[in-house]
Amino acid sequence: MNIYKYAIKMEKDSENYYLELAKKTDDVGLQNILKMLANDEVKHYHIIEQMMKTDVSAELAETDILENAKNIFIKIKGKKLVFDFDLPQINFYRKAQEMEEKSYKFYMEMSDKVEIESQKKIFLKLAGEEKKHMFLLENLVEFVSRPETWIENAEFNHLDDY
Repeated sequence: MNIYKYAIKMEKDSENYYLELAKKTDDVGLQNILKMLANDEVKHYHIIEQMMKTDVSAELAETDILENAKNIFIKIKGKKLVFDFDLPQINFYRKAQEMEEKSYKFYMEMSDKVEIESQKKIFLKLAGEEKKHMFLLENLVEFVSRPETWIENAEFNHLDDY
């Protein structure tokens, strides 16, 4: 399998995983975050499809997923909801973290291997996007693991650091 087809499969698998996770939570805010992650994966495989078809410079738009997620967490805090997450749900998010880390490493490796400068830049940008997803998922795991203290103490500075 060539690198482009592999990358598309990896992104589509991630998209499907996020959509499945969204179905497993009752919280609309968390559903929205997971759907945003899925939508980012769609953007990623579309840009890779463009790269496959032609060597012209494809562009990947910057994502605002961290800012949008921060706004969702603020809304959750405002509702003062009580969450009761179970261990399997936390493990689902940890698996997603691992998937994002694998994608990040893959894109970093590909950026070193390709010779076309525009493709190198896209792979580096994709790696950066995956790193943002890893960061967001890290916060999601923290939130799901201990929602009361995460919301009370964090004031969402977690997402500002990135």
